[in-house]
Amino acid sequence: MSGPEYWNDAITHSLQSDIGMRRANNQDSATAVTADSELRFNKRGHLFVVADGMGAHAAGELASKMAVEKIPQHFLRSDTALPLDALRKAIIEANREVYLKGQSNPEFHNMGTTVSSLALGPDGVVVGHVGDSRVYRLRRNVLEQLTFDHSLVWEMEANGHVQPNSELSRAIPKNVITRSLGPSPEVAVDMEGPWPVLRGDRYLLCSDGLTGQVEDDEIGMLLGCLPPETVTQVLVDLANLRGGPDNITLIVVQADADFNRSGAPIRGPRQYRTAPPALWVVLGVALLGTALFAIAGLTTAMLGAAATAIIVAVFTAWYCLASTPSQPSDGSVQGPSGRGPYRRYSAKPTLEFAQRLAGTVQALRDAAAEKRWQVPWEQIDPLQAKAAAAVEREDFADAIRWQAKAIVATMQQLRHQRGSEEATVEL
Repeated sequence: MSGPEYWNDAITHSLQSDIGMRRANNQDSATAVTADSELRFNKRGHLFVVADGMGAHAAGELASKMAVEKIPQHFLRSDTALPLDALRKAIIEANREVYLKGQSNPEFHNMGTTVSSLALGPDGVVVGHVGDSRVYRLRRNVLEQLTFDHSLVWEMEANGHVQPNSELSRAIPKNVITRSLGPSPEVAVDMEGPWPVLRGDRYLLCSDGLTGQVEDDEIGMLLGCLPPETVTQVLVDLANLRGGPDNITLIVVQADADFNRSGAPIRGPRQYRTAPPALWVVLGVALLGTALFAIAGLTTAMLGAAATAIIVAVFTAWYCLASTPSQPSDGSVQGPSGRGPYRRYSAKPTLEFAQRLAGTVQALRDAAAEKRWQVPWEQIDPLQAKAAAAVEREDFADAIRWQAKAIVATMQQLRHQRGSEEATVEL
């Protein structure tokens, strides 16, 4: 993609945050800070942040709001050259501010929040992460989790104490996290990337209110079959239909162009070297010799000295002007960081999932009939007819697409008619 709006037109994104079915308030927060100029895009790119707050009263809500406000502020104002290091420092600084706020009021004591952040710029994508909110990438029917859950079960599996997907692993509470922003004055931030971005890549940032209710392969299939605005809505609807025990927040980002096609690491601004004193001495001697030999009329010697001066001058200019990647003053190392992706799932559309979505629509029909909700099924039926036709021709992606649209349309009708709390059915 090229043209004056490349920096702005190269992505499509959608953000949704929902209170869920059983919470009194929404402790999740999210923000999408897109670059408002080509200059800022080239320096920092677009930034997306999801935070899931923890704490009594309004403390968790405050912590997550502070995270999504402070991280972009520090990230955009940072004078650190590399986006990866700027994002890491922004998260560390946000942690300090959340911690100080927690210490200032007994009601906020030990408040905290998870945070998952993604910066997408001309050199690719980098991820900064604390807690168990996740960042995924979908590429060519493969869903990859780019972040490591800072949770008890993931830490025990990583240390070899339990086997993944074992009975013991499933018995460990999934919501016990081992790291978050706010409770302590210092925090370890996991940084991942930079990774090149390919046209068609899709990224998902989400809180565990989504991943606790919707399986990874289901997320991948929906992410691959639907545009960002539709997929965010159907994922929220599915999480609520399956109980909605927690707040649900997600951001979907779609890349409409390639970024950093070579896969080269993100680099800082050009730095210029200072030539060693010996080079200047040799150059000075050669120039002086050229002048003296010219005065003395020694043409051959003059030409030799002049040639030496030219060679030394060209070498000195090359040495000084050749740029080298800048290194952060804090000693951080540029180039790919982290060990992600950590898990991979097939996102290839399947008949089974299309049928599962069809079953969800049927359950909504049954609930509507039982509770005598007036749903205009004449608007929903054509969507399901298209899904059935897609199944007949074995186009499961299209079947999933139409069934998902049927779920969104049905839920929209129910919300408009009775209000989300009364009309939503747990399946």
